[in-house]
Amino acid sequence: MKTPKRIEPLVEAGLVDEVVRPLMSGKEAAVYVVRCGDELRCAKVYKEANKRSFRQASEYQEGRKVRNSRDARAMAKGSKYGRKEQEDAWQSAEVSALYRLADAGVRVPKPYDFLDGVLLMEMVDDGEGDAAPRLNDIDLLPEDAREFHAMMIQEVVKMLCAGLVHGDLSEFNVLMAPDGPVIIDLPQAVDAAGNNHAFKMLDRDVRNMAEYFGQFAPELKYTQYAKEMWALYQAGELRPDSQLTGEFASSESKADIDSVMREIKAALAEEARRQAMLKSDDDSPAEPTPPWAK
Repeated sequence: MKTPKRIEPLVEAGLVDEVVRPLMSGKEAAVYVVRCGDELRCAKVYKEANKRSFRQASEYQEGRKVRNSRDARAMAKGSKYGRKEQEDAWQSAEVSALYRLADAGVRVPKPYDFLDGVLLMEMVDDGEGDAAPRLNDIDLLPEDAREFHAMMIQEVVKMLCAGLVHGDLSEFNVLMAPDGPVIIDLPQAVDAAGNNHAFKMLDRDVRNMAEYFGQFAPELKYTQYAKEMWALYQAGELRPDSQLTGEFASSESKADIDSVMREIKAALAEEARRQAMLKSDDDSPAEPTPPWAK
């Protein structure tokens, strides 16, 4: 097929030999199957901001590093330069996340290069040379759902141990390779320690997995993995091989109500005494005028 204009720089740089076919077009990018020597890989071409339906919500941006204060000011002002820098940062976030997660052993496509807004990465296949299907395109037996759900929870744990939360994890961005699920689409990944919304996103990611796999194994819908792993993470005890139970008991300890009430009563009594003293001072008779003052 004709080489898309955005991929031409990769061809000129010798990174891509041929564009084989379009693979998919999503809310943030179009993906093509490309030939690189004897291998088939994927070229992910990010859409321009005004053509992309996924919003760069501020909650995703929080905690991301900016190169310098000038860039931060430009982004805040929304200048032309700032919008370009913000767009570049949004695109490079996935590249950074992929390298970081691949190094941590998380099941993600291997990244190869990033040039002019195009990410060159591994093509996850189905074992027969075609692209692997997405999780939402397959039906599962209950035992398979339990197995794959457990695998996904372990991958989410490894991601969290690497300091990242996917932020948009669902059955639509998990590919099913012959040896199990592979996580894709990470430009919205957030820093677990630097983003105040990290737990909310983690909880949503894990809940999405429970709801999807719970269609085939209903008991999975009632698991509490997000709260369990987050508690371990905050305590510095989460490990890539941590064995979770899916159960989480919130602290049931009740406040000492009697002690609290005693403190409230004491404070009220002290305030009453203070007011009484003020009133007493106001109502006391005036001192008689000394004779020498008359």
